[in-house]
Amino acid sequence: MAKCQYDLRVAALPVATDARGELQFLLITSRRTRSWIIPKGWKPRKMKARKAAAREAREEAGIVGPTAKQPLGTFHYQKKTPTGRLLCKVKVFAMSAEQQLPEWKEKGQRSLRWCSPSVAAELVRDVGLAKILRSFAA
Repeated sequence: MAKCQYDLRVAALPVATDARGELQFLLITSRRTRSWIIPKGWKPRKMKARKAAAREAREEAGIVGPTAKQPLGTFHYQKKTPTGRLLCKVKVFAMSAEQQLPEWKEKGQRSLRWCSPSVAAELVRDVGLAKILRSFAA
């Protein structure tokens, strides 16, 4: 049996607590389909995965803060490309959302929404990501 090849991506799960002390996750919309996702992107070869995840959160949502050293988990999805589909494996890192920058690279290109873990798990389309959101909140 041939070994499956994945394209590695990294993602940040920005986490904060609201005024009542309840856990909140930040979701953003994808630029093309406008579906709810978390900040994610390609991992540069010479960059640590958690640093790359933090960079994606800053560029896509204007969020800065420390990321966990170990991933919460991984999920897989198919990315549409001009030549077809690419199977991607995504490592998800929790990120303590300490600050929202006033300006960031993709501001205005995406919508942002803070929501409870249960709402976040319902909004995302990817079953694997929803499972990570639920297990982190448990």
